[in-house]
Amino acid sequence: MALYVLLGFSAGLPFYMFSTVLSVRLAEHGVALAIIGFFAWVQLLPTFKFLWAPLLDKYDVPGFARFFGKRRGWIMLSQLGIFTSMLAMALFPSDTSLPLTALFAVLLAFWTTTLEVAADAWRIELAPTPEEQGPVAASNLWGYRSAMVAAGSGALLFADAAGSLAPMLRSIGVAPSWQSSYLLIAAGAFVPLPILALLPRQPGCDGGRVASLATGLVAAAAILLVLAVATAGIGWLILGAAAGAGISSKTNVTPAVLVICMLPFLVMAALTPRIRRLAPDAPARASAAIGPYLDFFWRYGFYAIVLMGFVAVYRMGDVLALNLSKPMILDLGYTKSEIGRADGVVALASSIFGVGLGGWMVTRWRWGVTLTIGAIFAAIGNFGFVWLSHQPHDEWLLYVATAADQFGNGMAGAVFVVYLSMLVNPRYPGAQYAFLSGFAFLLPRLLSGTAGQVVEWLDGVGLKGFDVFFLASGVISLAALLFLPVLAGVKPRADDREPLPA
Repeated sequence: MALYVLLGFSAGLPFYMFSTVLSVRLAEHGVALAIIGFFAWVQLLPTFKFLWAPLLDKYDVPGFARFFGKRRGWIMLSQLGIFTSMLAMALFPSDTSLPLTALFAVLLAFWTTTLEVAADAWRIELAPTPEEQGPVAASNLWGYRSAMVAAGSGALLFADAAGSLAPMLRSIGVAPSWQSSYLLIAAGAFVPLPILALLPRQPGCDGGRVASLATGLVAAAAILLVLAVATAGIGWLILGAAAGAGISSKTNVTPAVLVICMLPFLVMAALTPRIRRLAPDAPARASAAIGPYLDFFWRYGFYAIVLMGFVAVYRMGDVLALNLSKPMILDLGYTKSEIGRADGVVALASSIFGVGLGGWMVTRWRWGVTLTIGAIFAAIGNFGFVWLSHQPHDEWLLYVATAADQFGNGMAGAVFVVYLSMLVNPRYPGAQYAFLSGFAFLLPRLLSGTAGQVVEWLDGVGLKGFDVFFLASGVISLAALLFLPVLAGVKPRADDREPLPA
């Protein structure tokens, strides 16, 4: 449990820096709301982690794995990627080049996600039952949400206070405001790495600590450089294609996004009958690249599509609210310091309490009860922002809305993590959990990229855009409950291959 508090902290610290904090930074630099909405698509990267998750199950990180093992080696490489990406975002704090900002945000999202994949696979291997998963998942989320809230709160408070600290910061060569904030969080993100490096040798490994660490650092530097160059090239091609197609911040992309959201379900429905007929020795089922994902549909059949629909909707309200909650609060006249204080002790305590209660519930009650309670409190958190917008400017009321949001998100998140973990075949813990947790945020993050445009359009037709948006996001959280009667009796098909060794 202590280990997973640390791993959760490692993954949670950078998350707000490429999502919520980045949206505040862009808003302060005068970036249009529609463009800020597009930046939510950086958060799409974790939804595609199933594309590279099998690599983490099959391959070791050169050097690191000789002493630290497969899982810890990938975690250490990911932490180096997180540190260097955040350092790059600190070196270009003015956002005058939005493509450059997007490049570093994408790299930060990639390495954060890779760390989560490795940590999740290790968690499922270490705790295979709901009774074991509940405490470990809660510990992981405690660390994750504590770091996430601390990073968001600390970055905003430090950015707002940097004006008064400007002379001192400049004297040590640090520019005030956002640069100092990202440097501070980058330093915090680096802390868990030496702690992991000092842990005992992984059982079954025979390398020396110093030699493994030195070789791993050289290999990590090469991997980080190659990935950065490849990402820049791909980004250049994508932006060039978008410009050539005439896509800009004024383009209404919502209809196209909705069509894209339907495609995964159509493809899954078409392929499921063939997958169900595959023999135990079929090459496709043995494939390291696609075998883990075919196995999910082989075991659940057409119920897999219902499960995927539920997974896609359950956290949608939270994700839709995430990117625009801080711009809305800024629009109400609250300062970065006020938001930072709300995101500090208040959000942290509420989140920890919600996560703990959710982790306790899954060990005591049936899934239908725990998932229902989680969805209701998540919706209440979204409705709290609408309530806040109709109140006078009062920092204590901001604390109430923030507490409701973080408590609901924490509870729903804890219940959801354990539920997804129980859907996974222990034969493929890393890949299948990456697939399910990634798909859980694919559709919400696709839609959240259009959120800025939707709010602007609602304002343009005379409605209060933020009010309607947060009301709708809360209702979507409740809509997930419609799936539960169907899912209550779903059981996976027994695996017809040789059982895994004990």
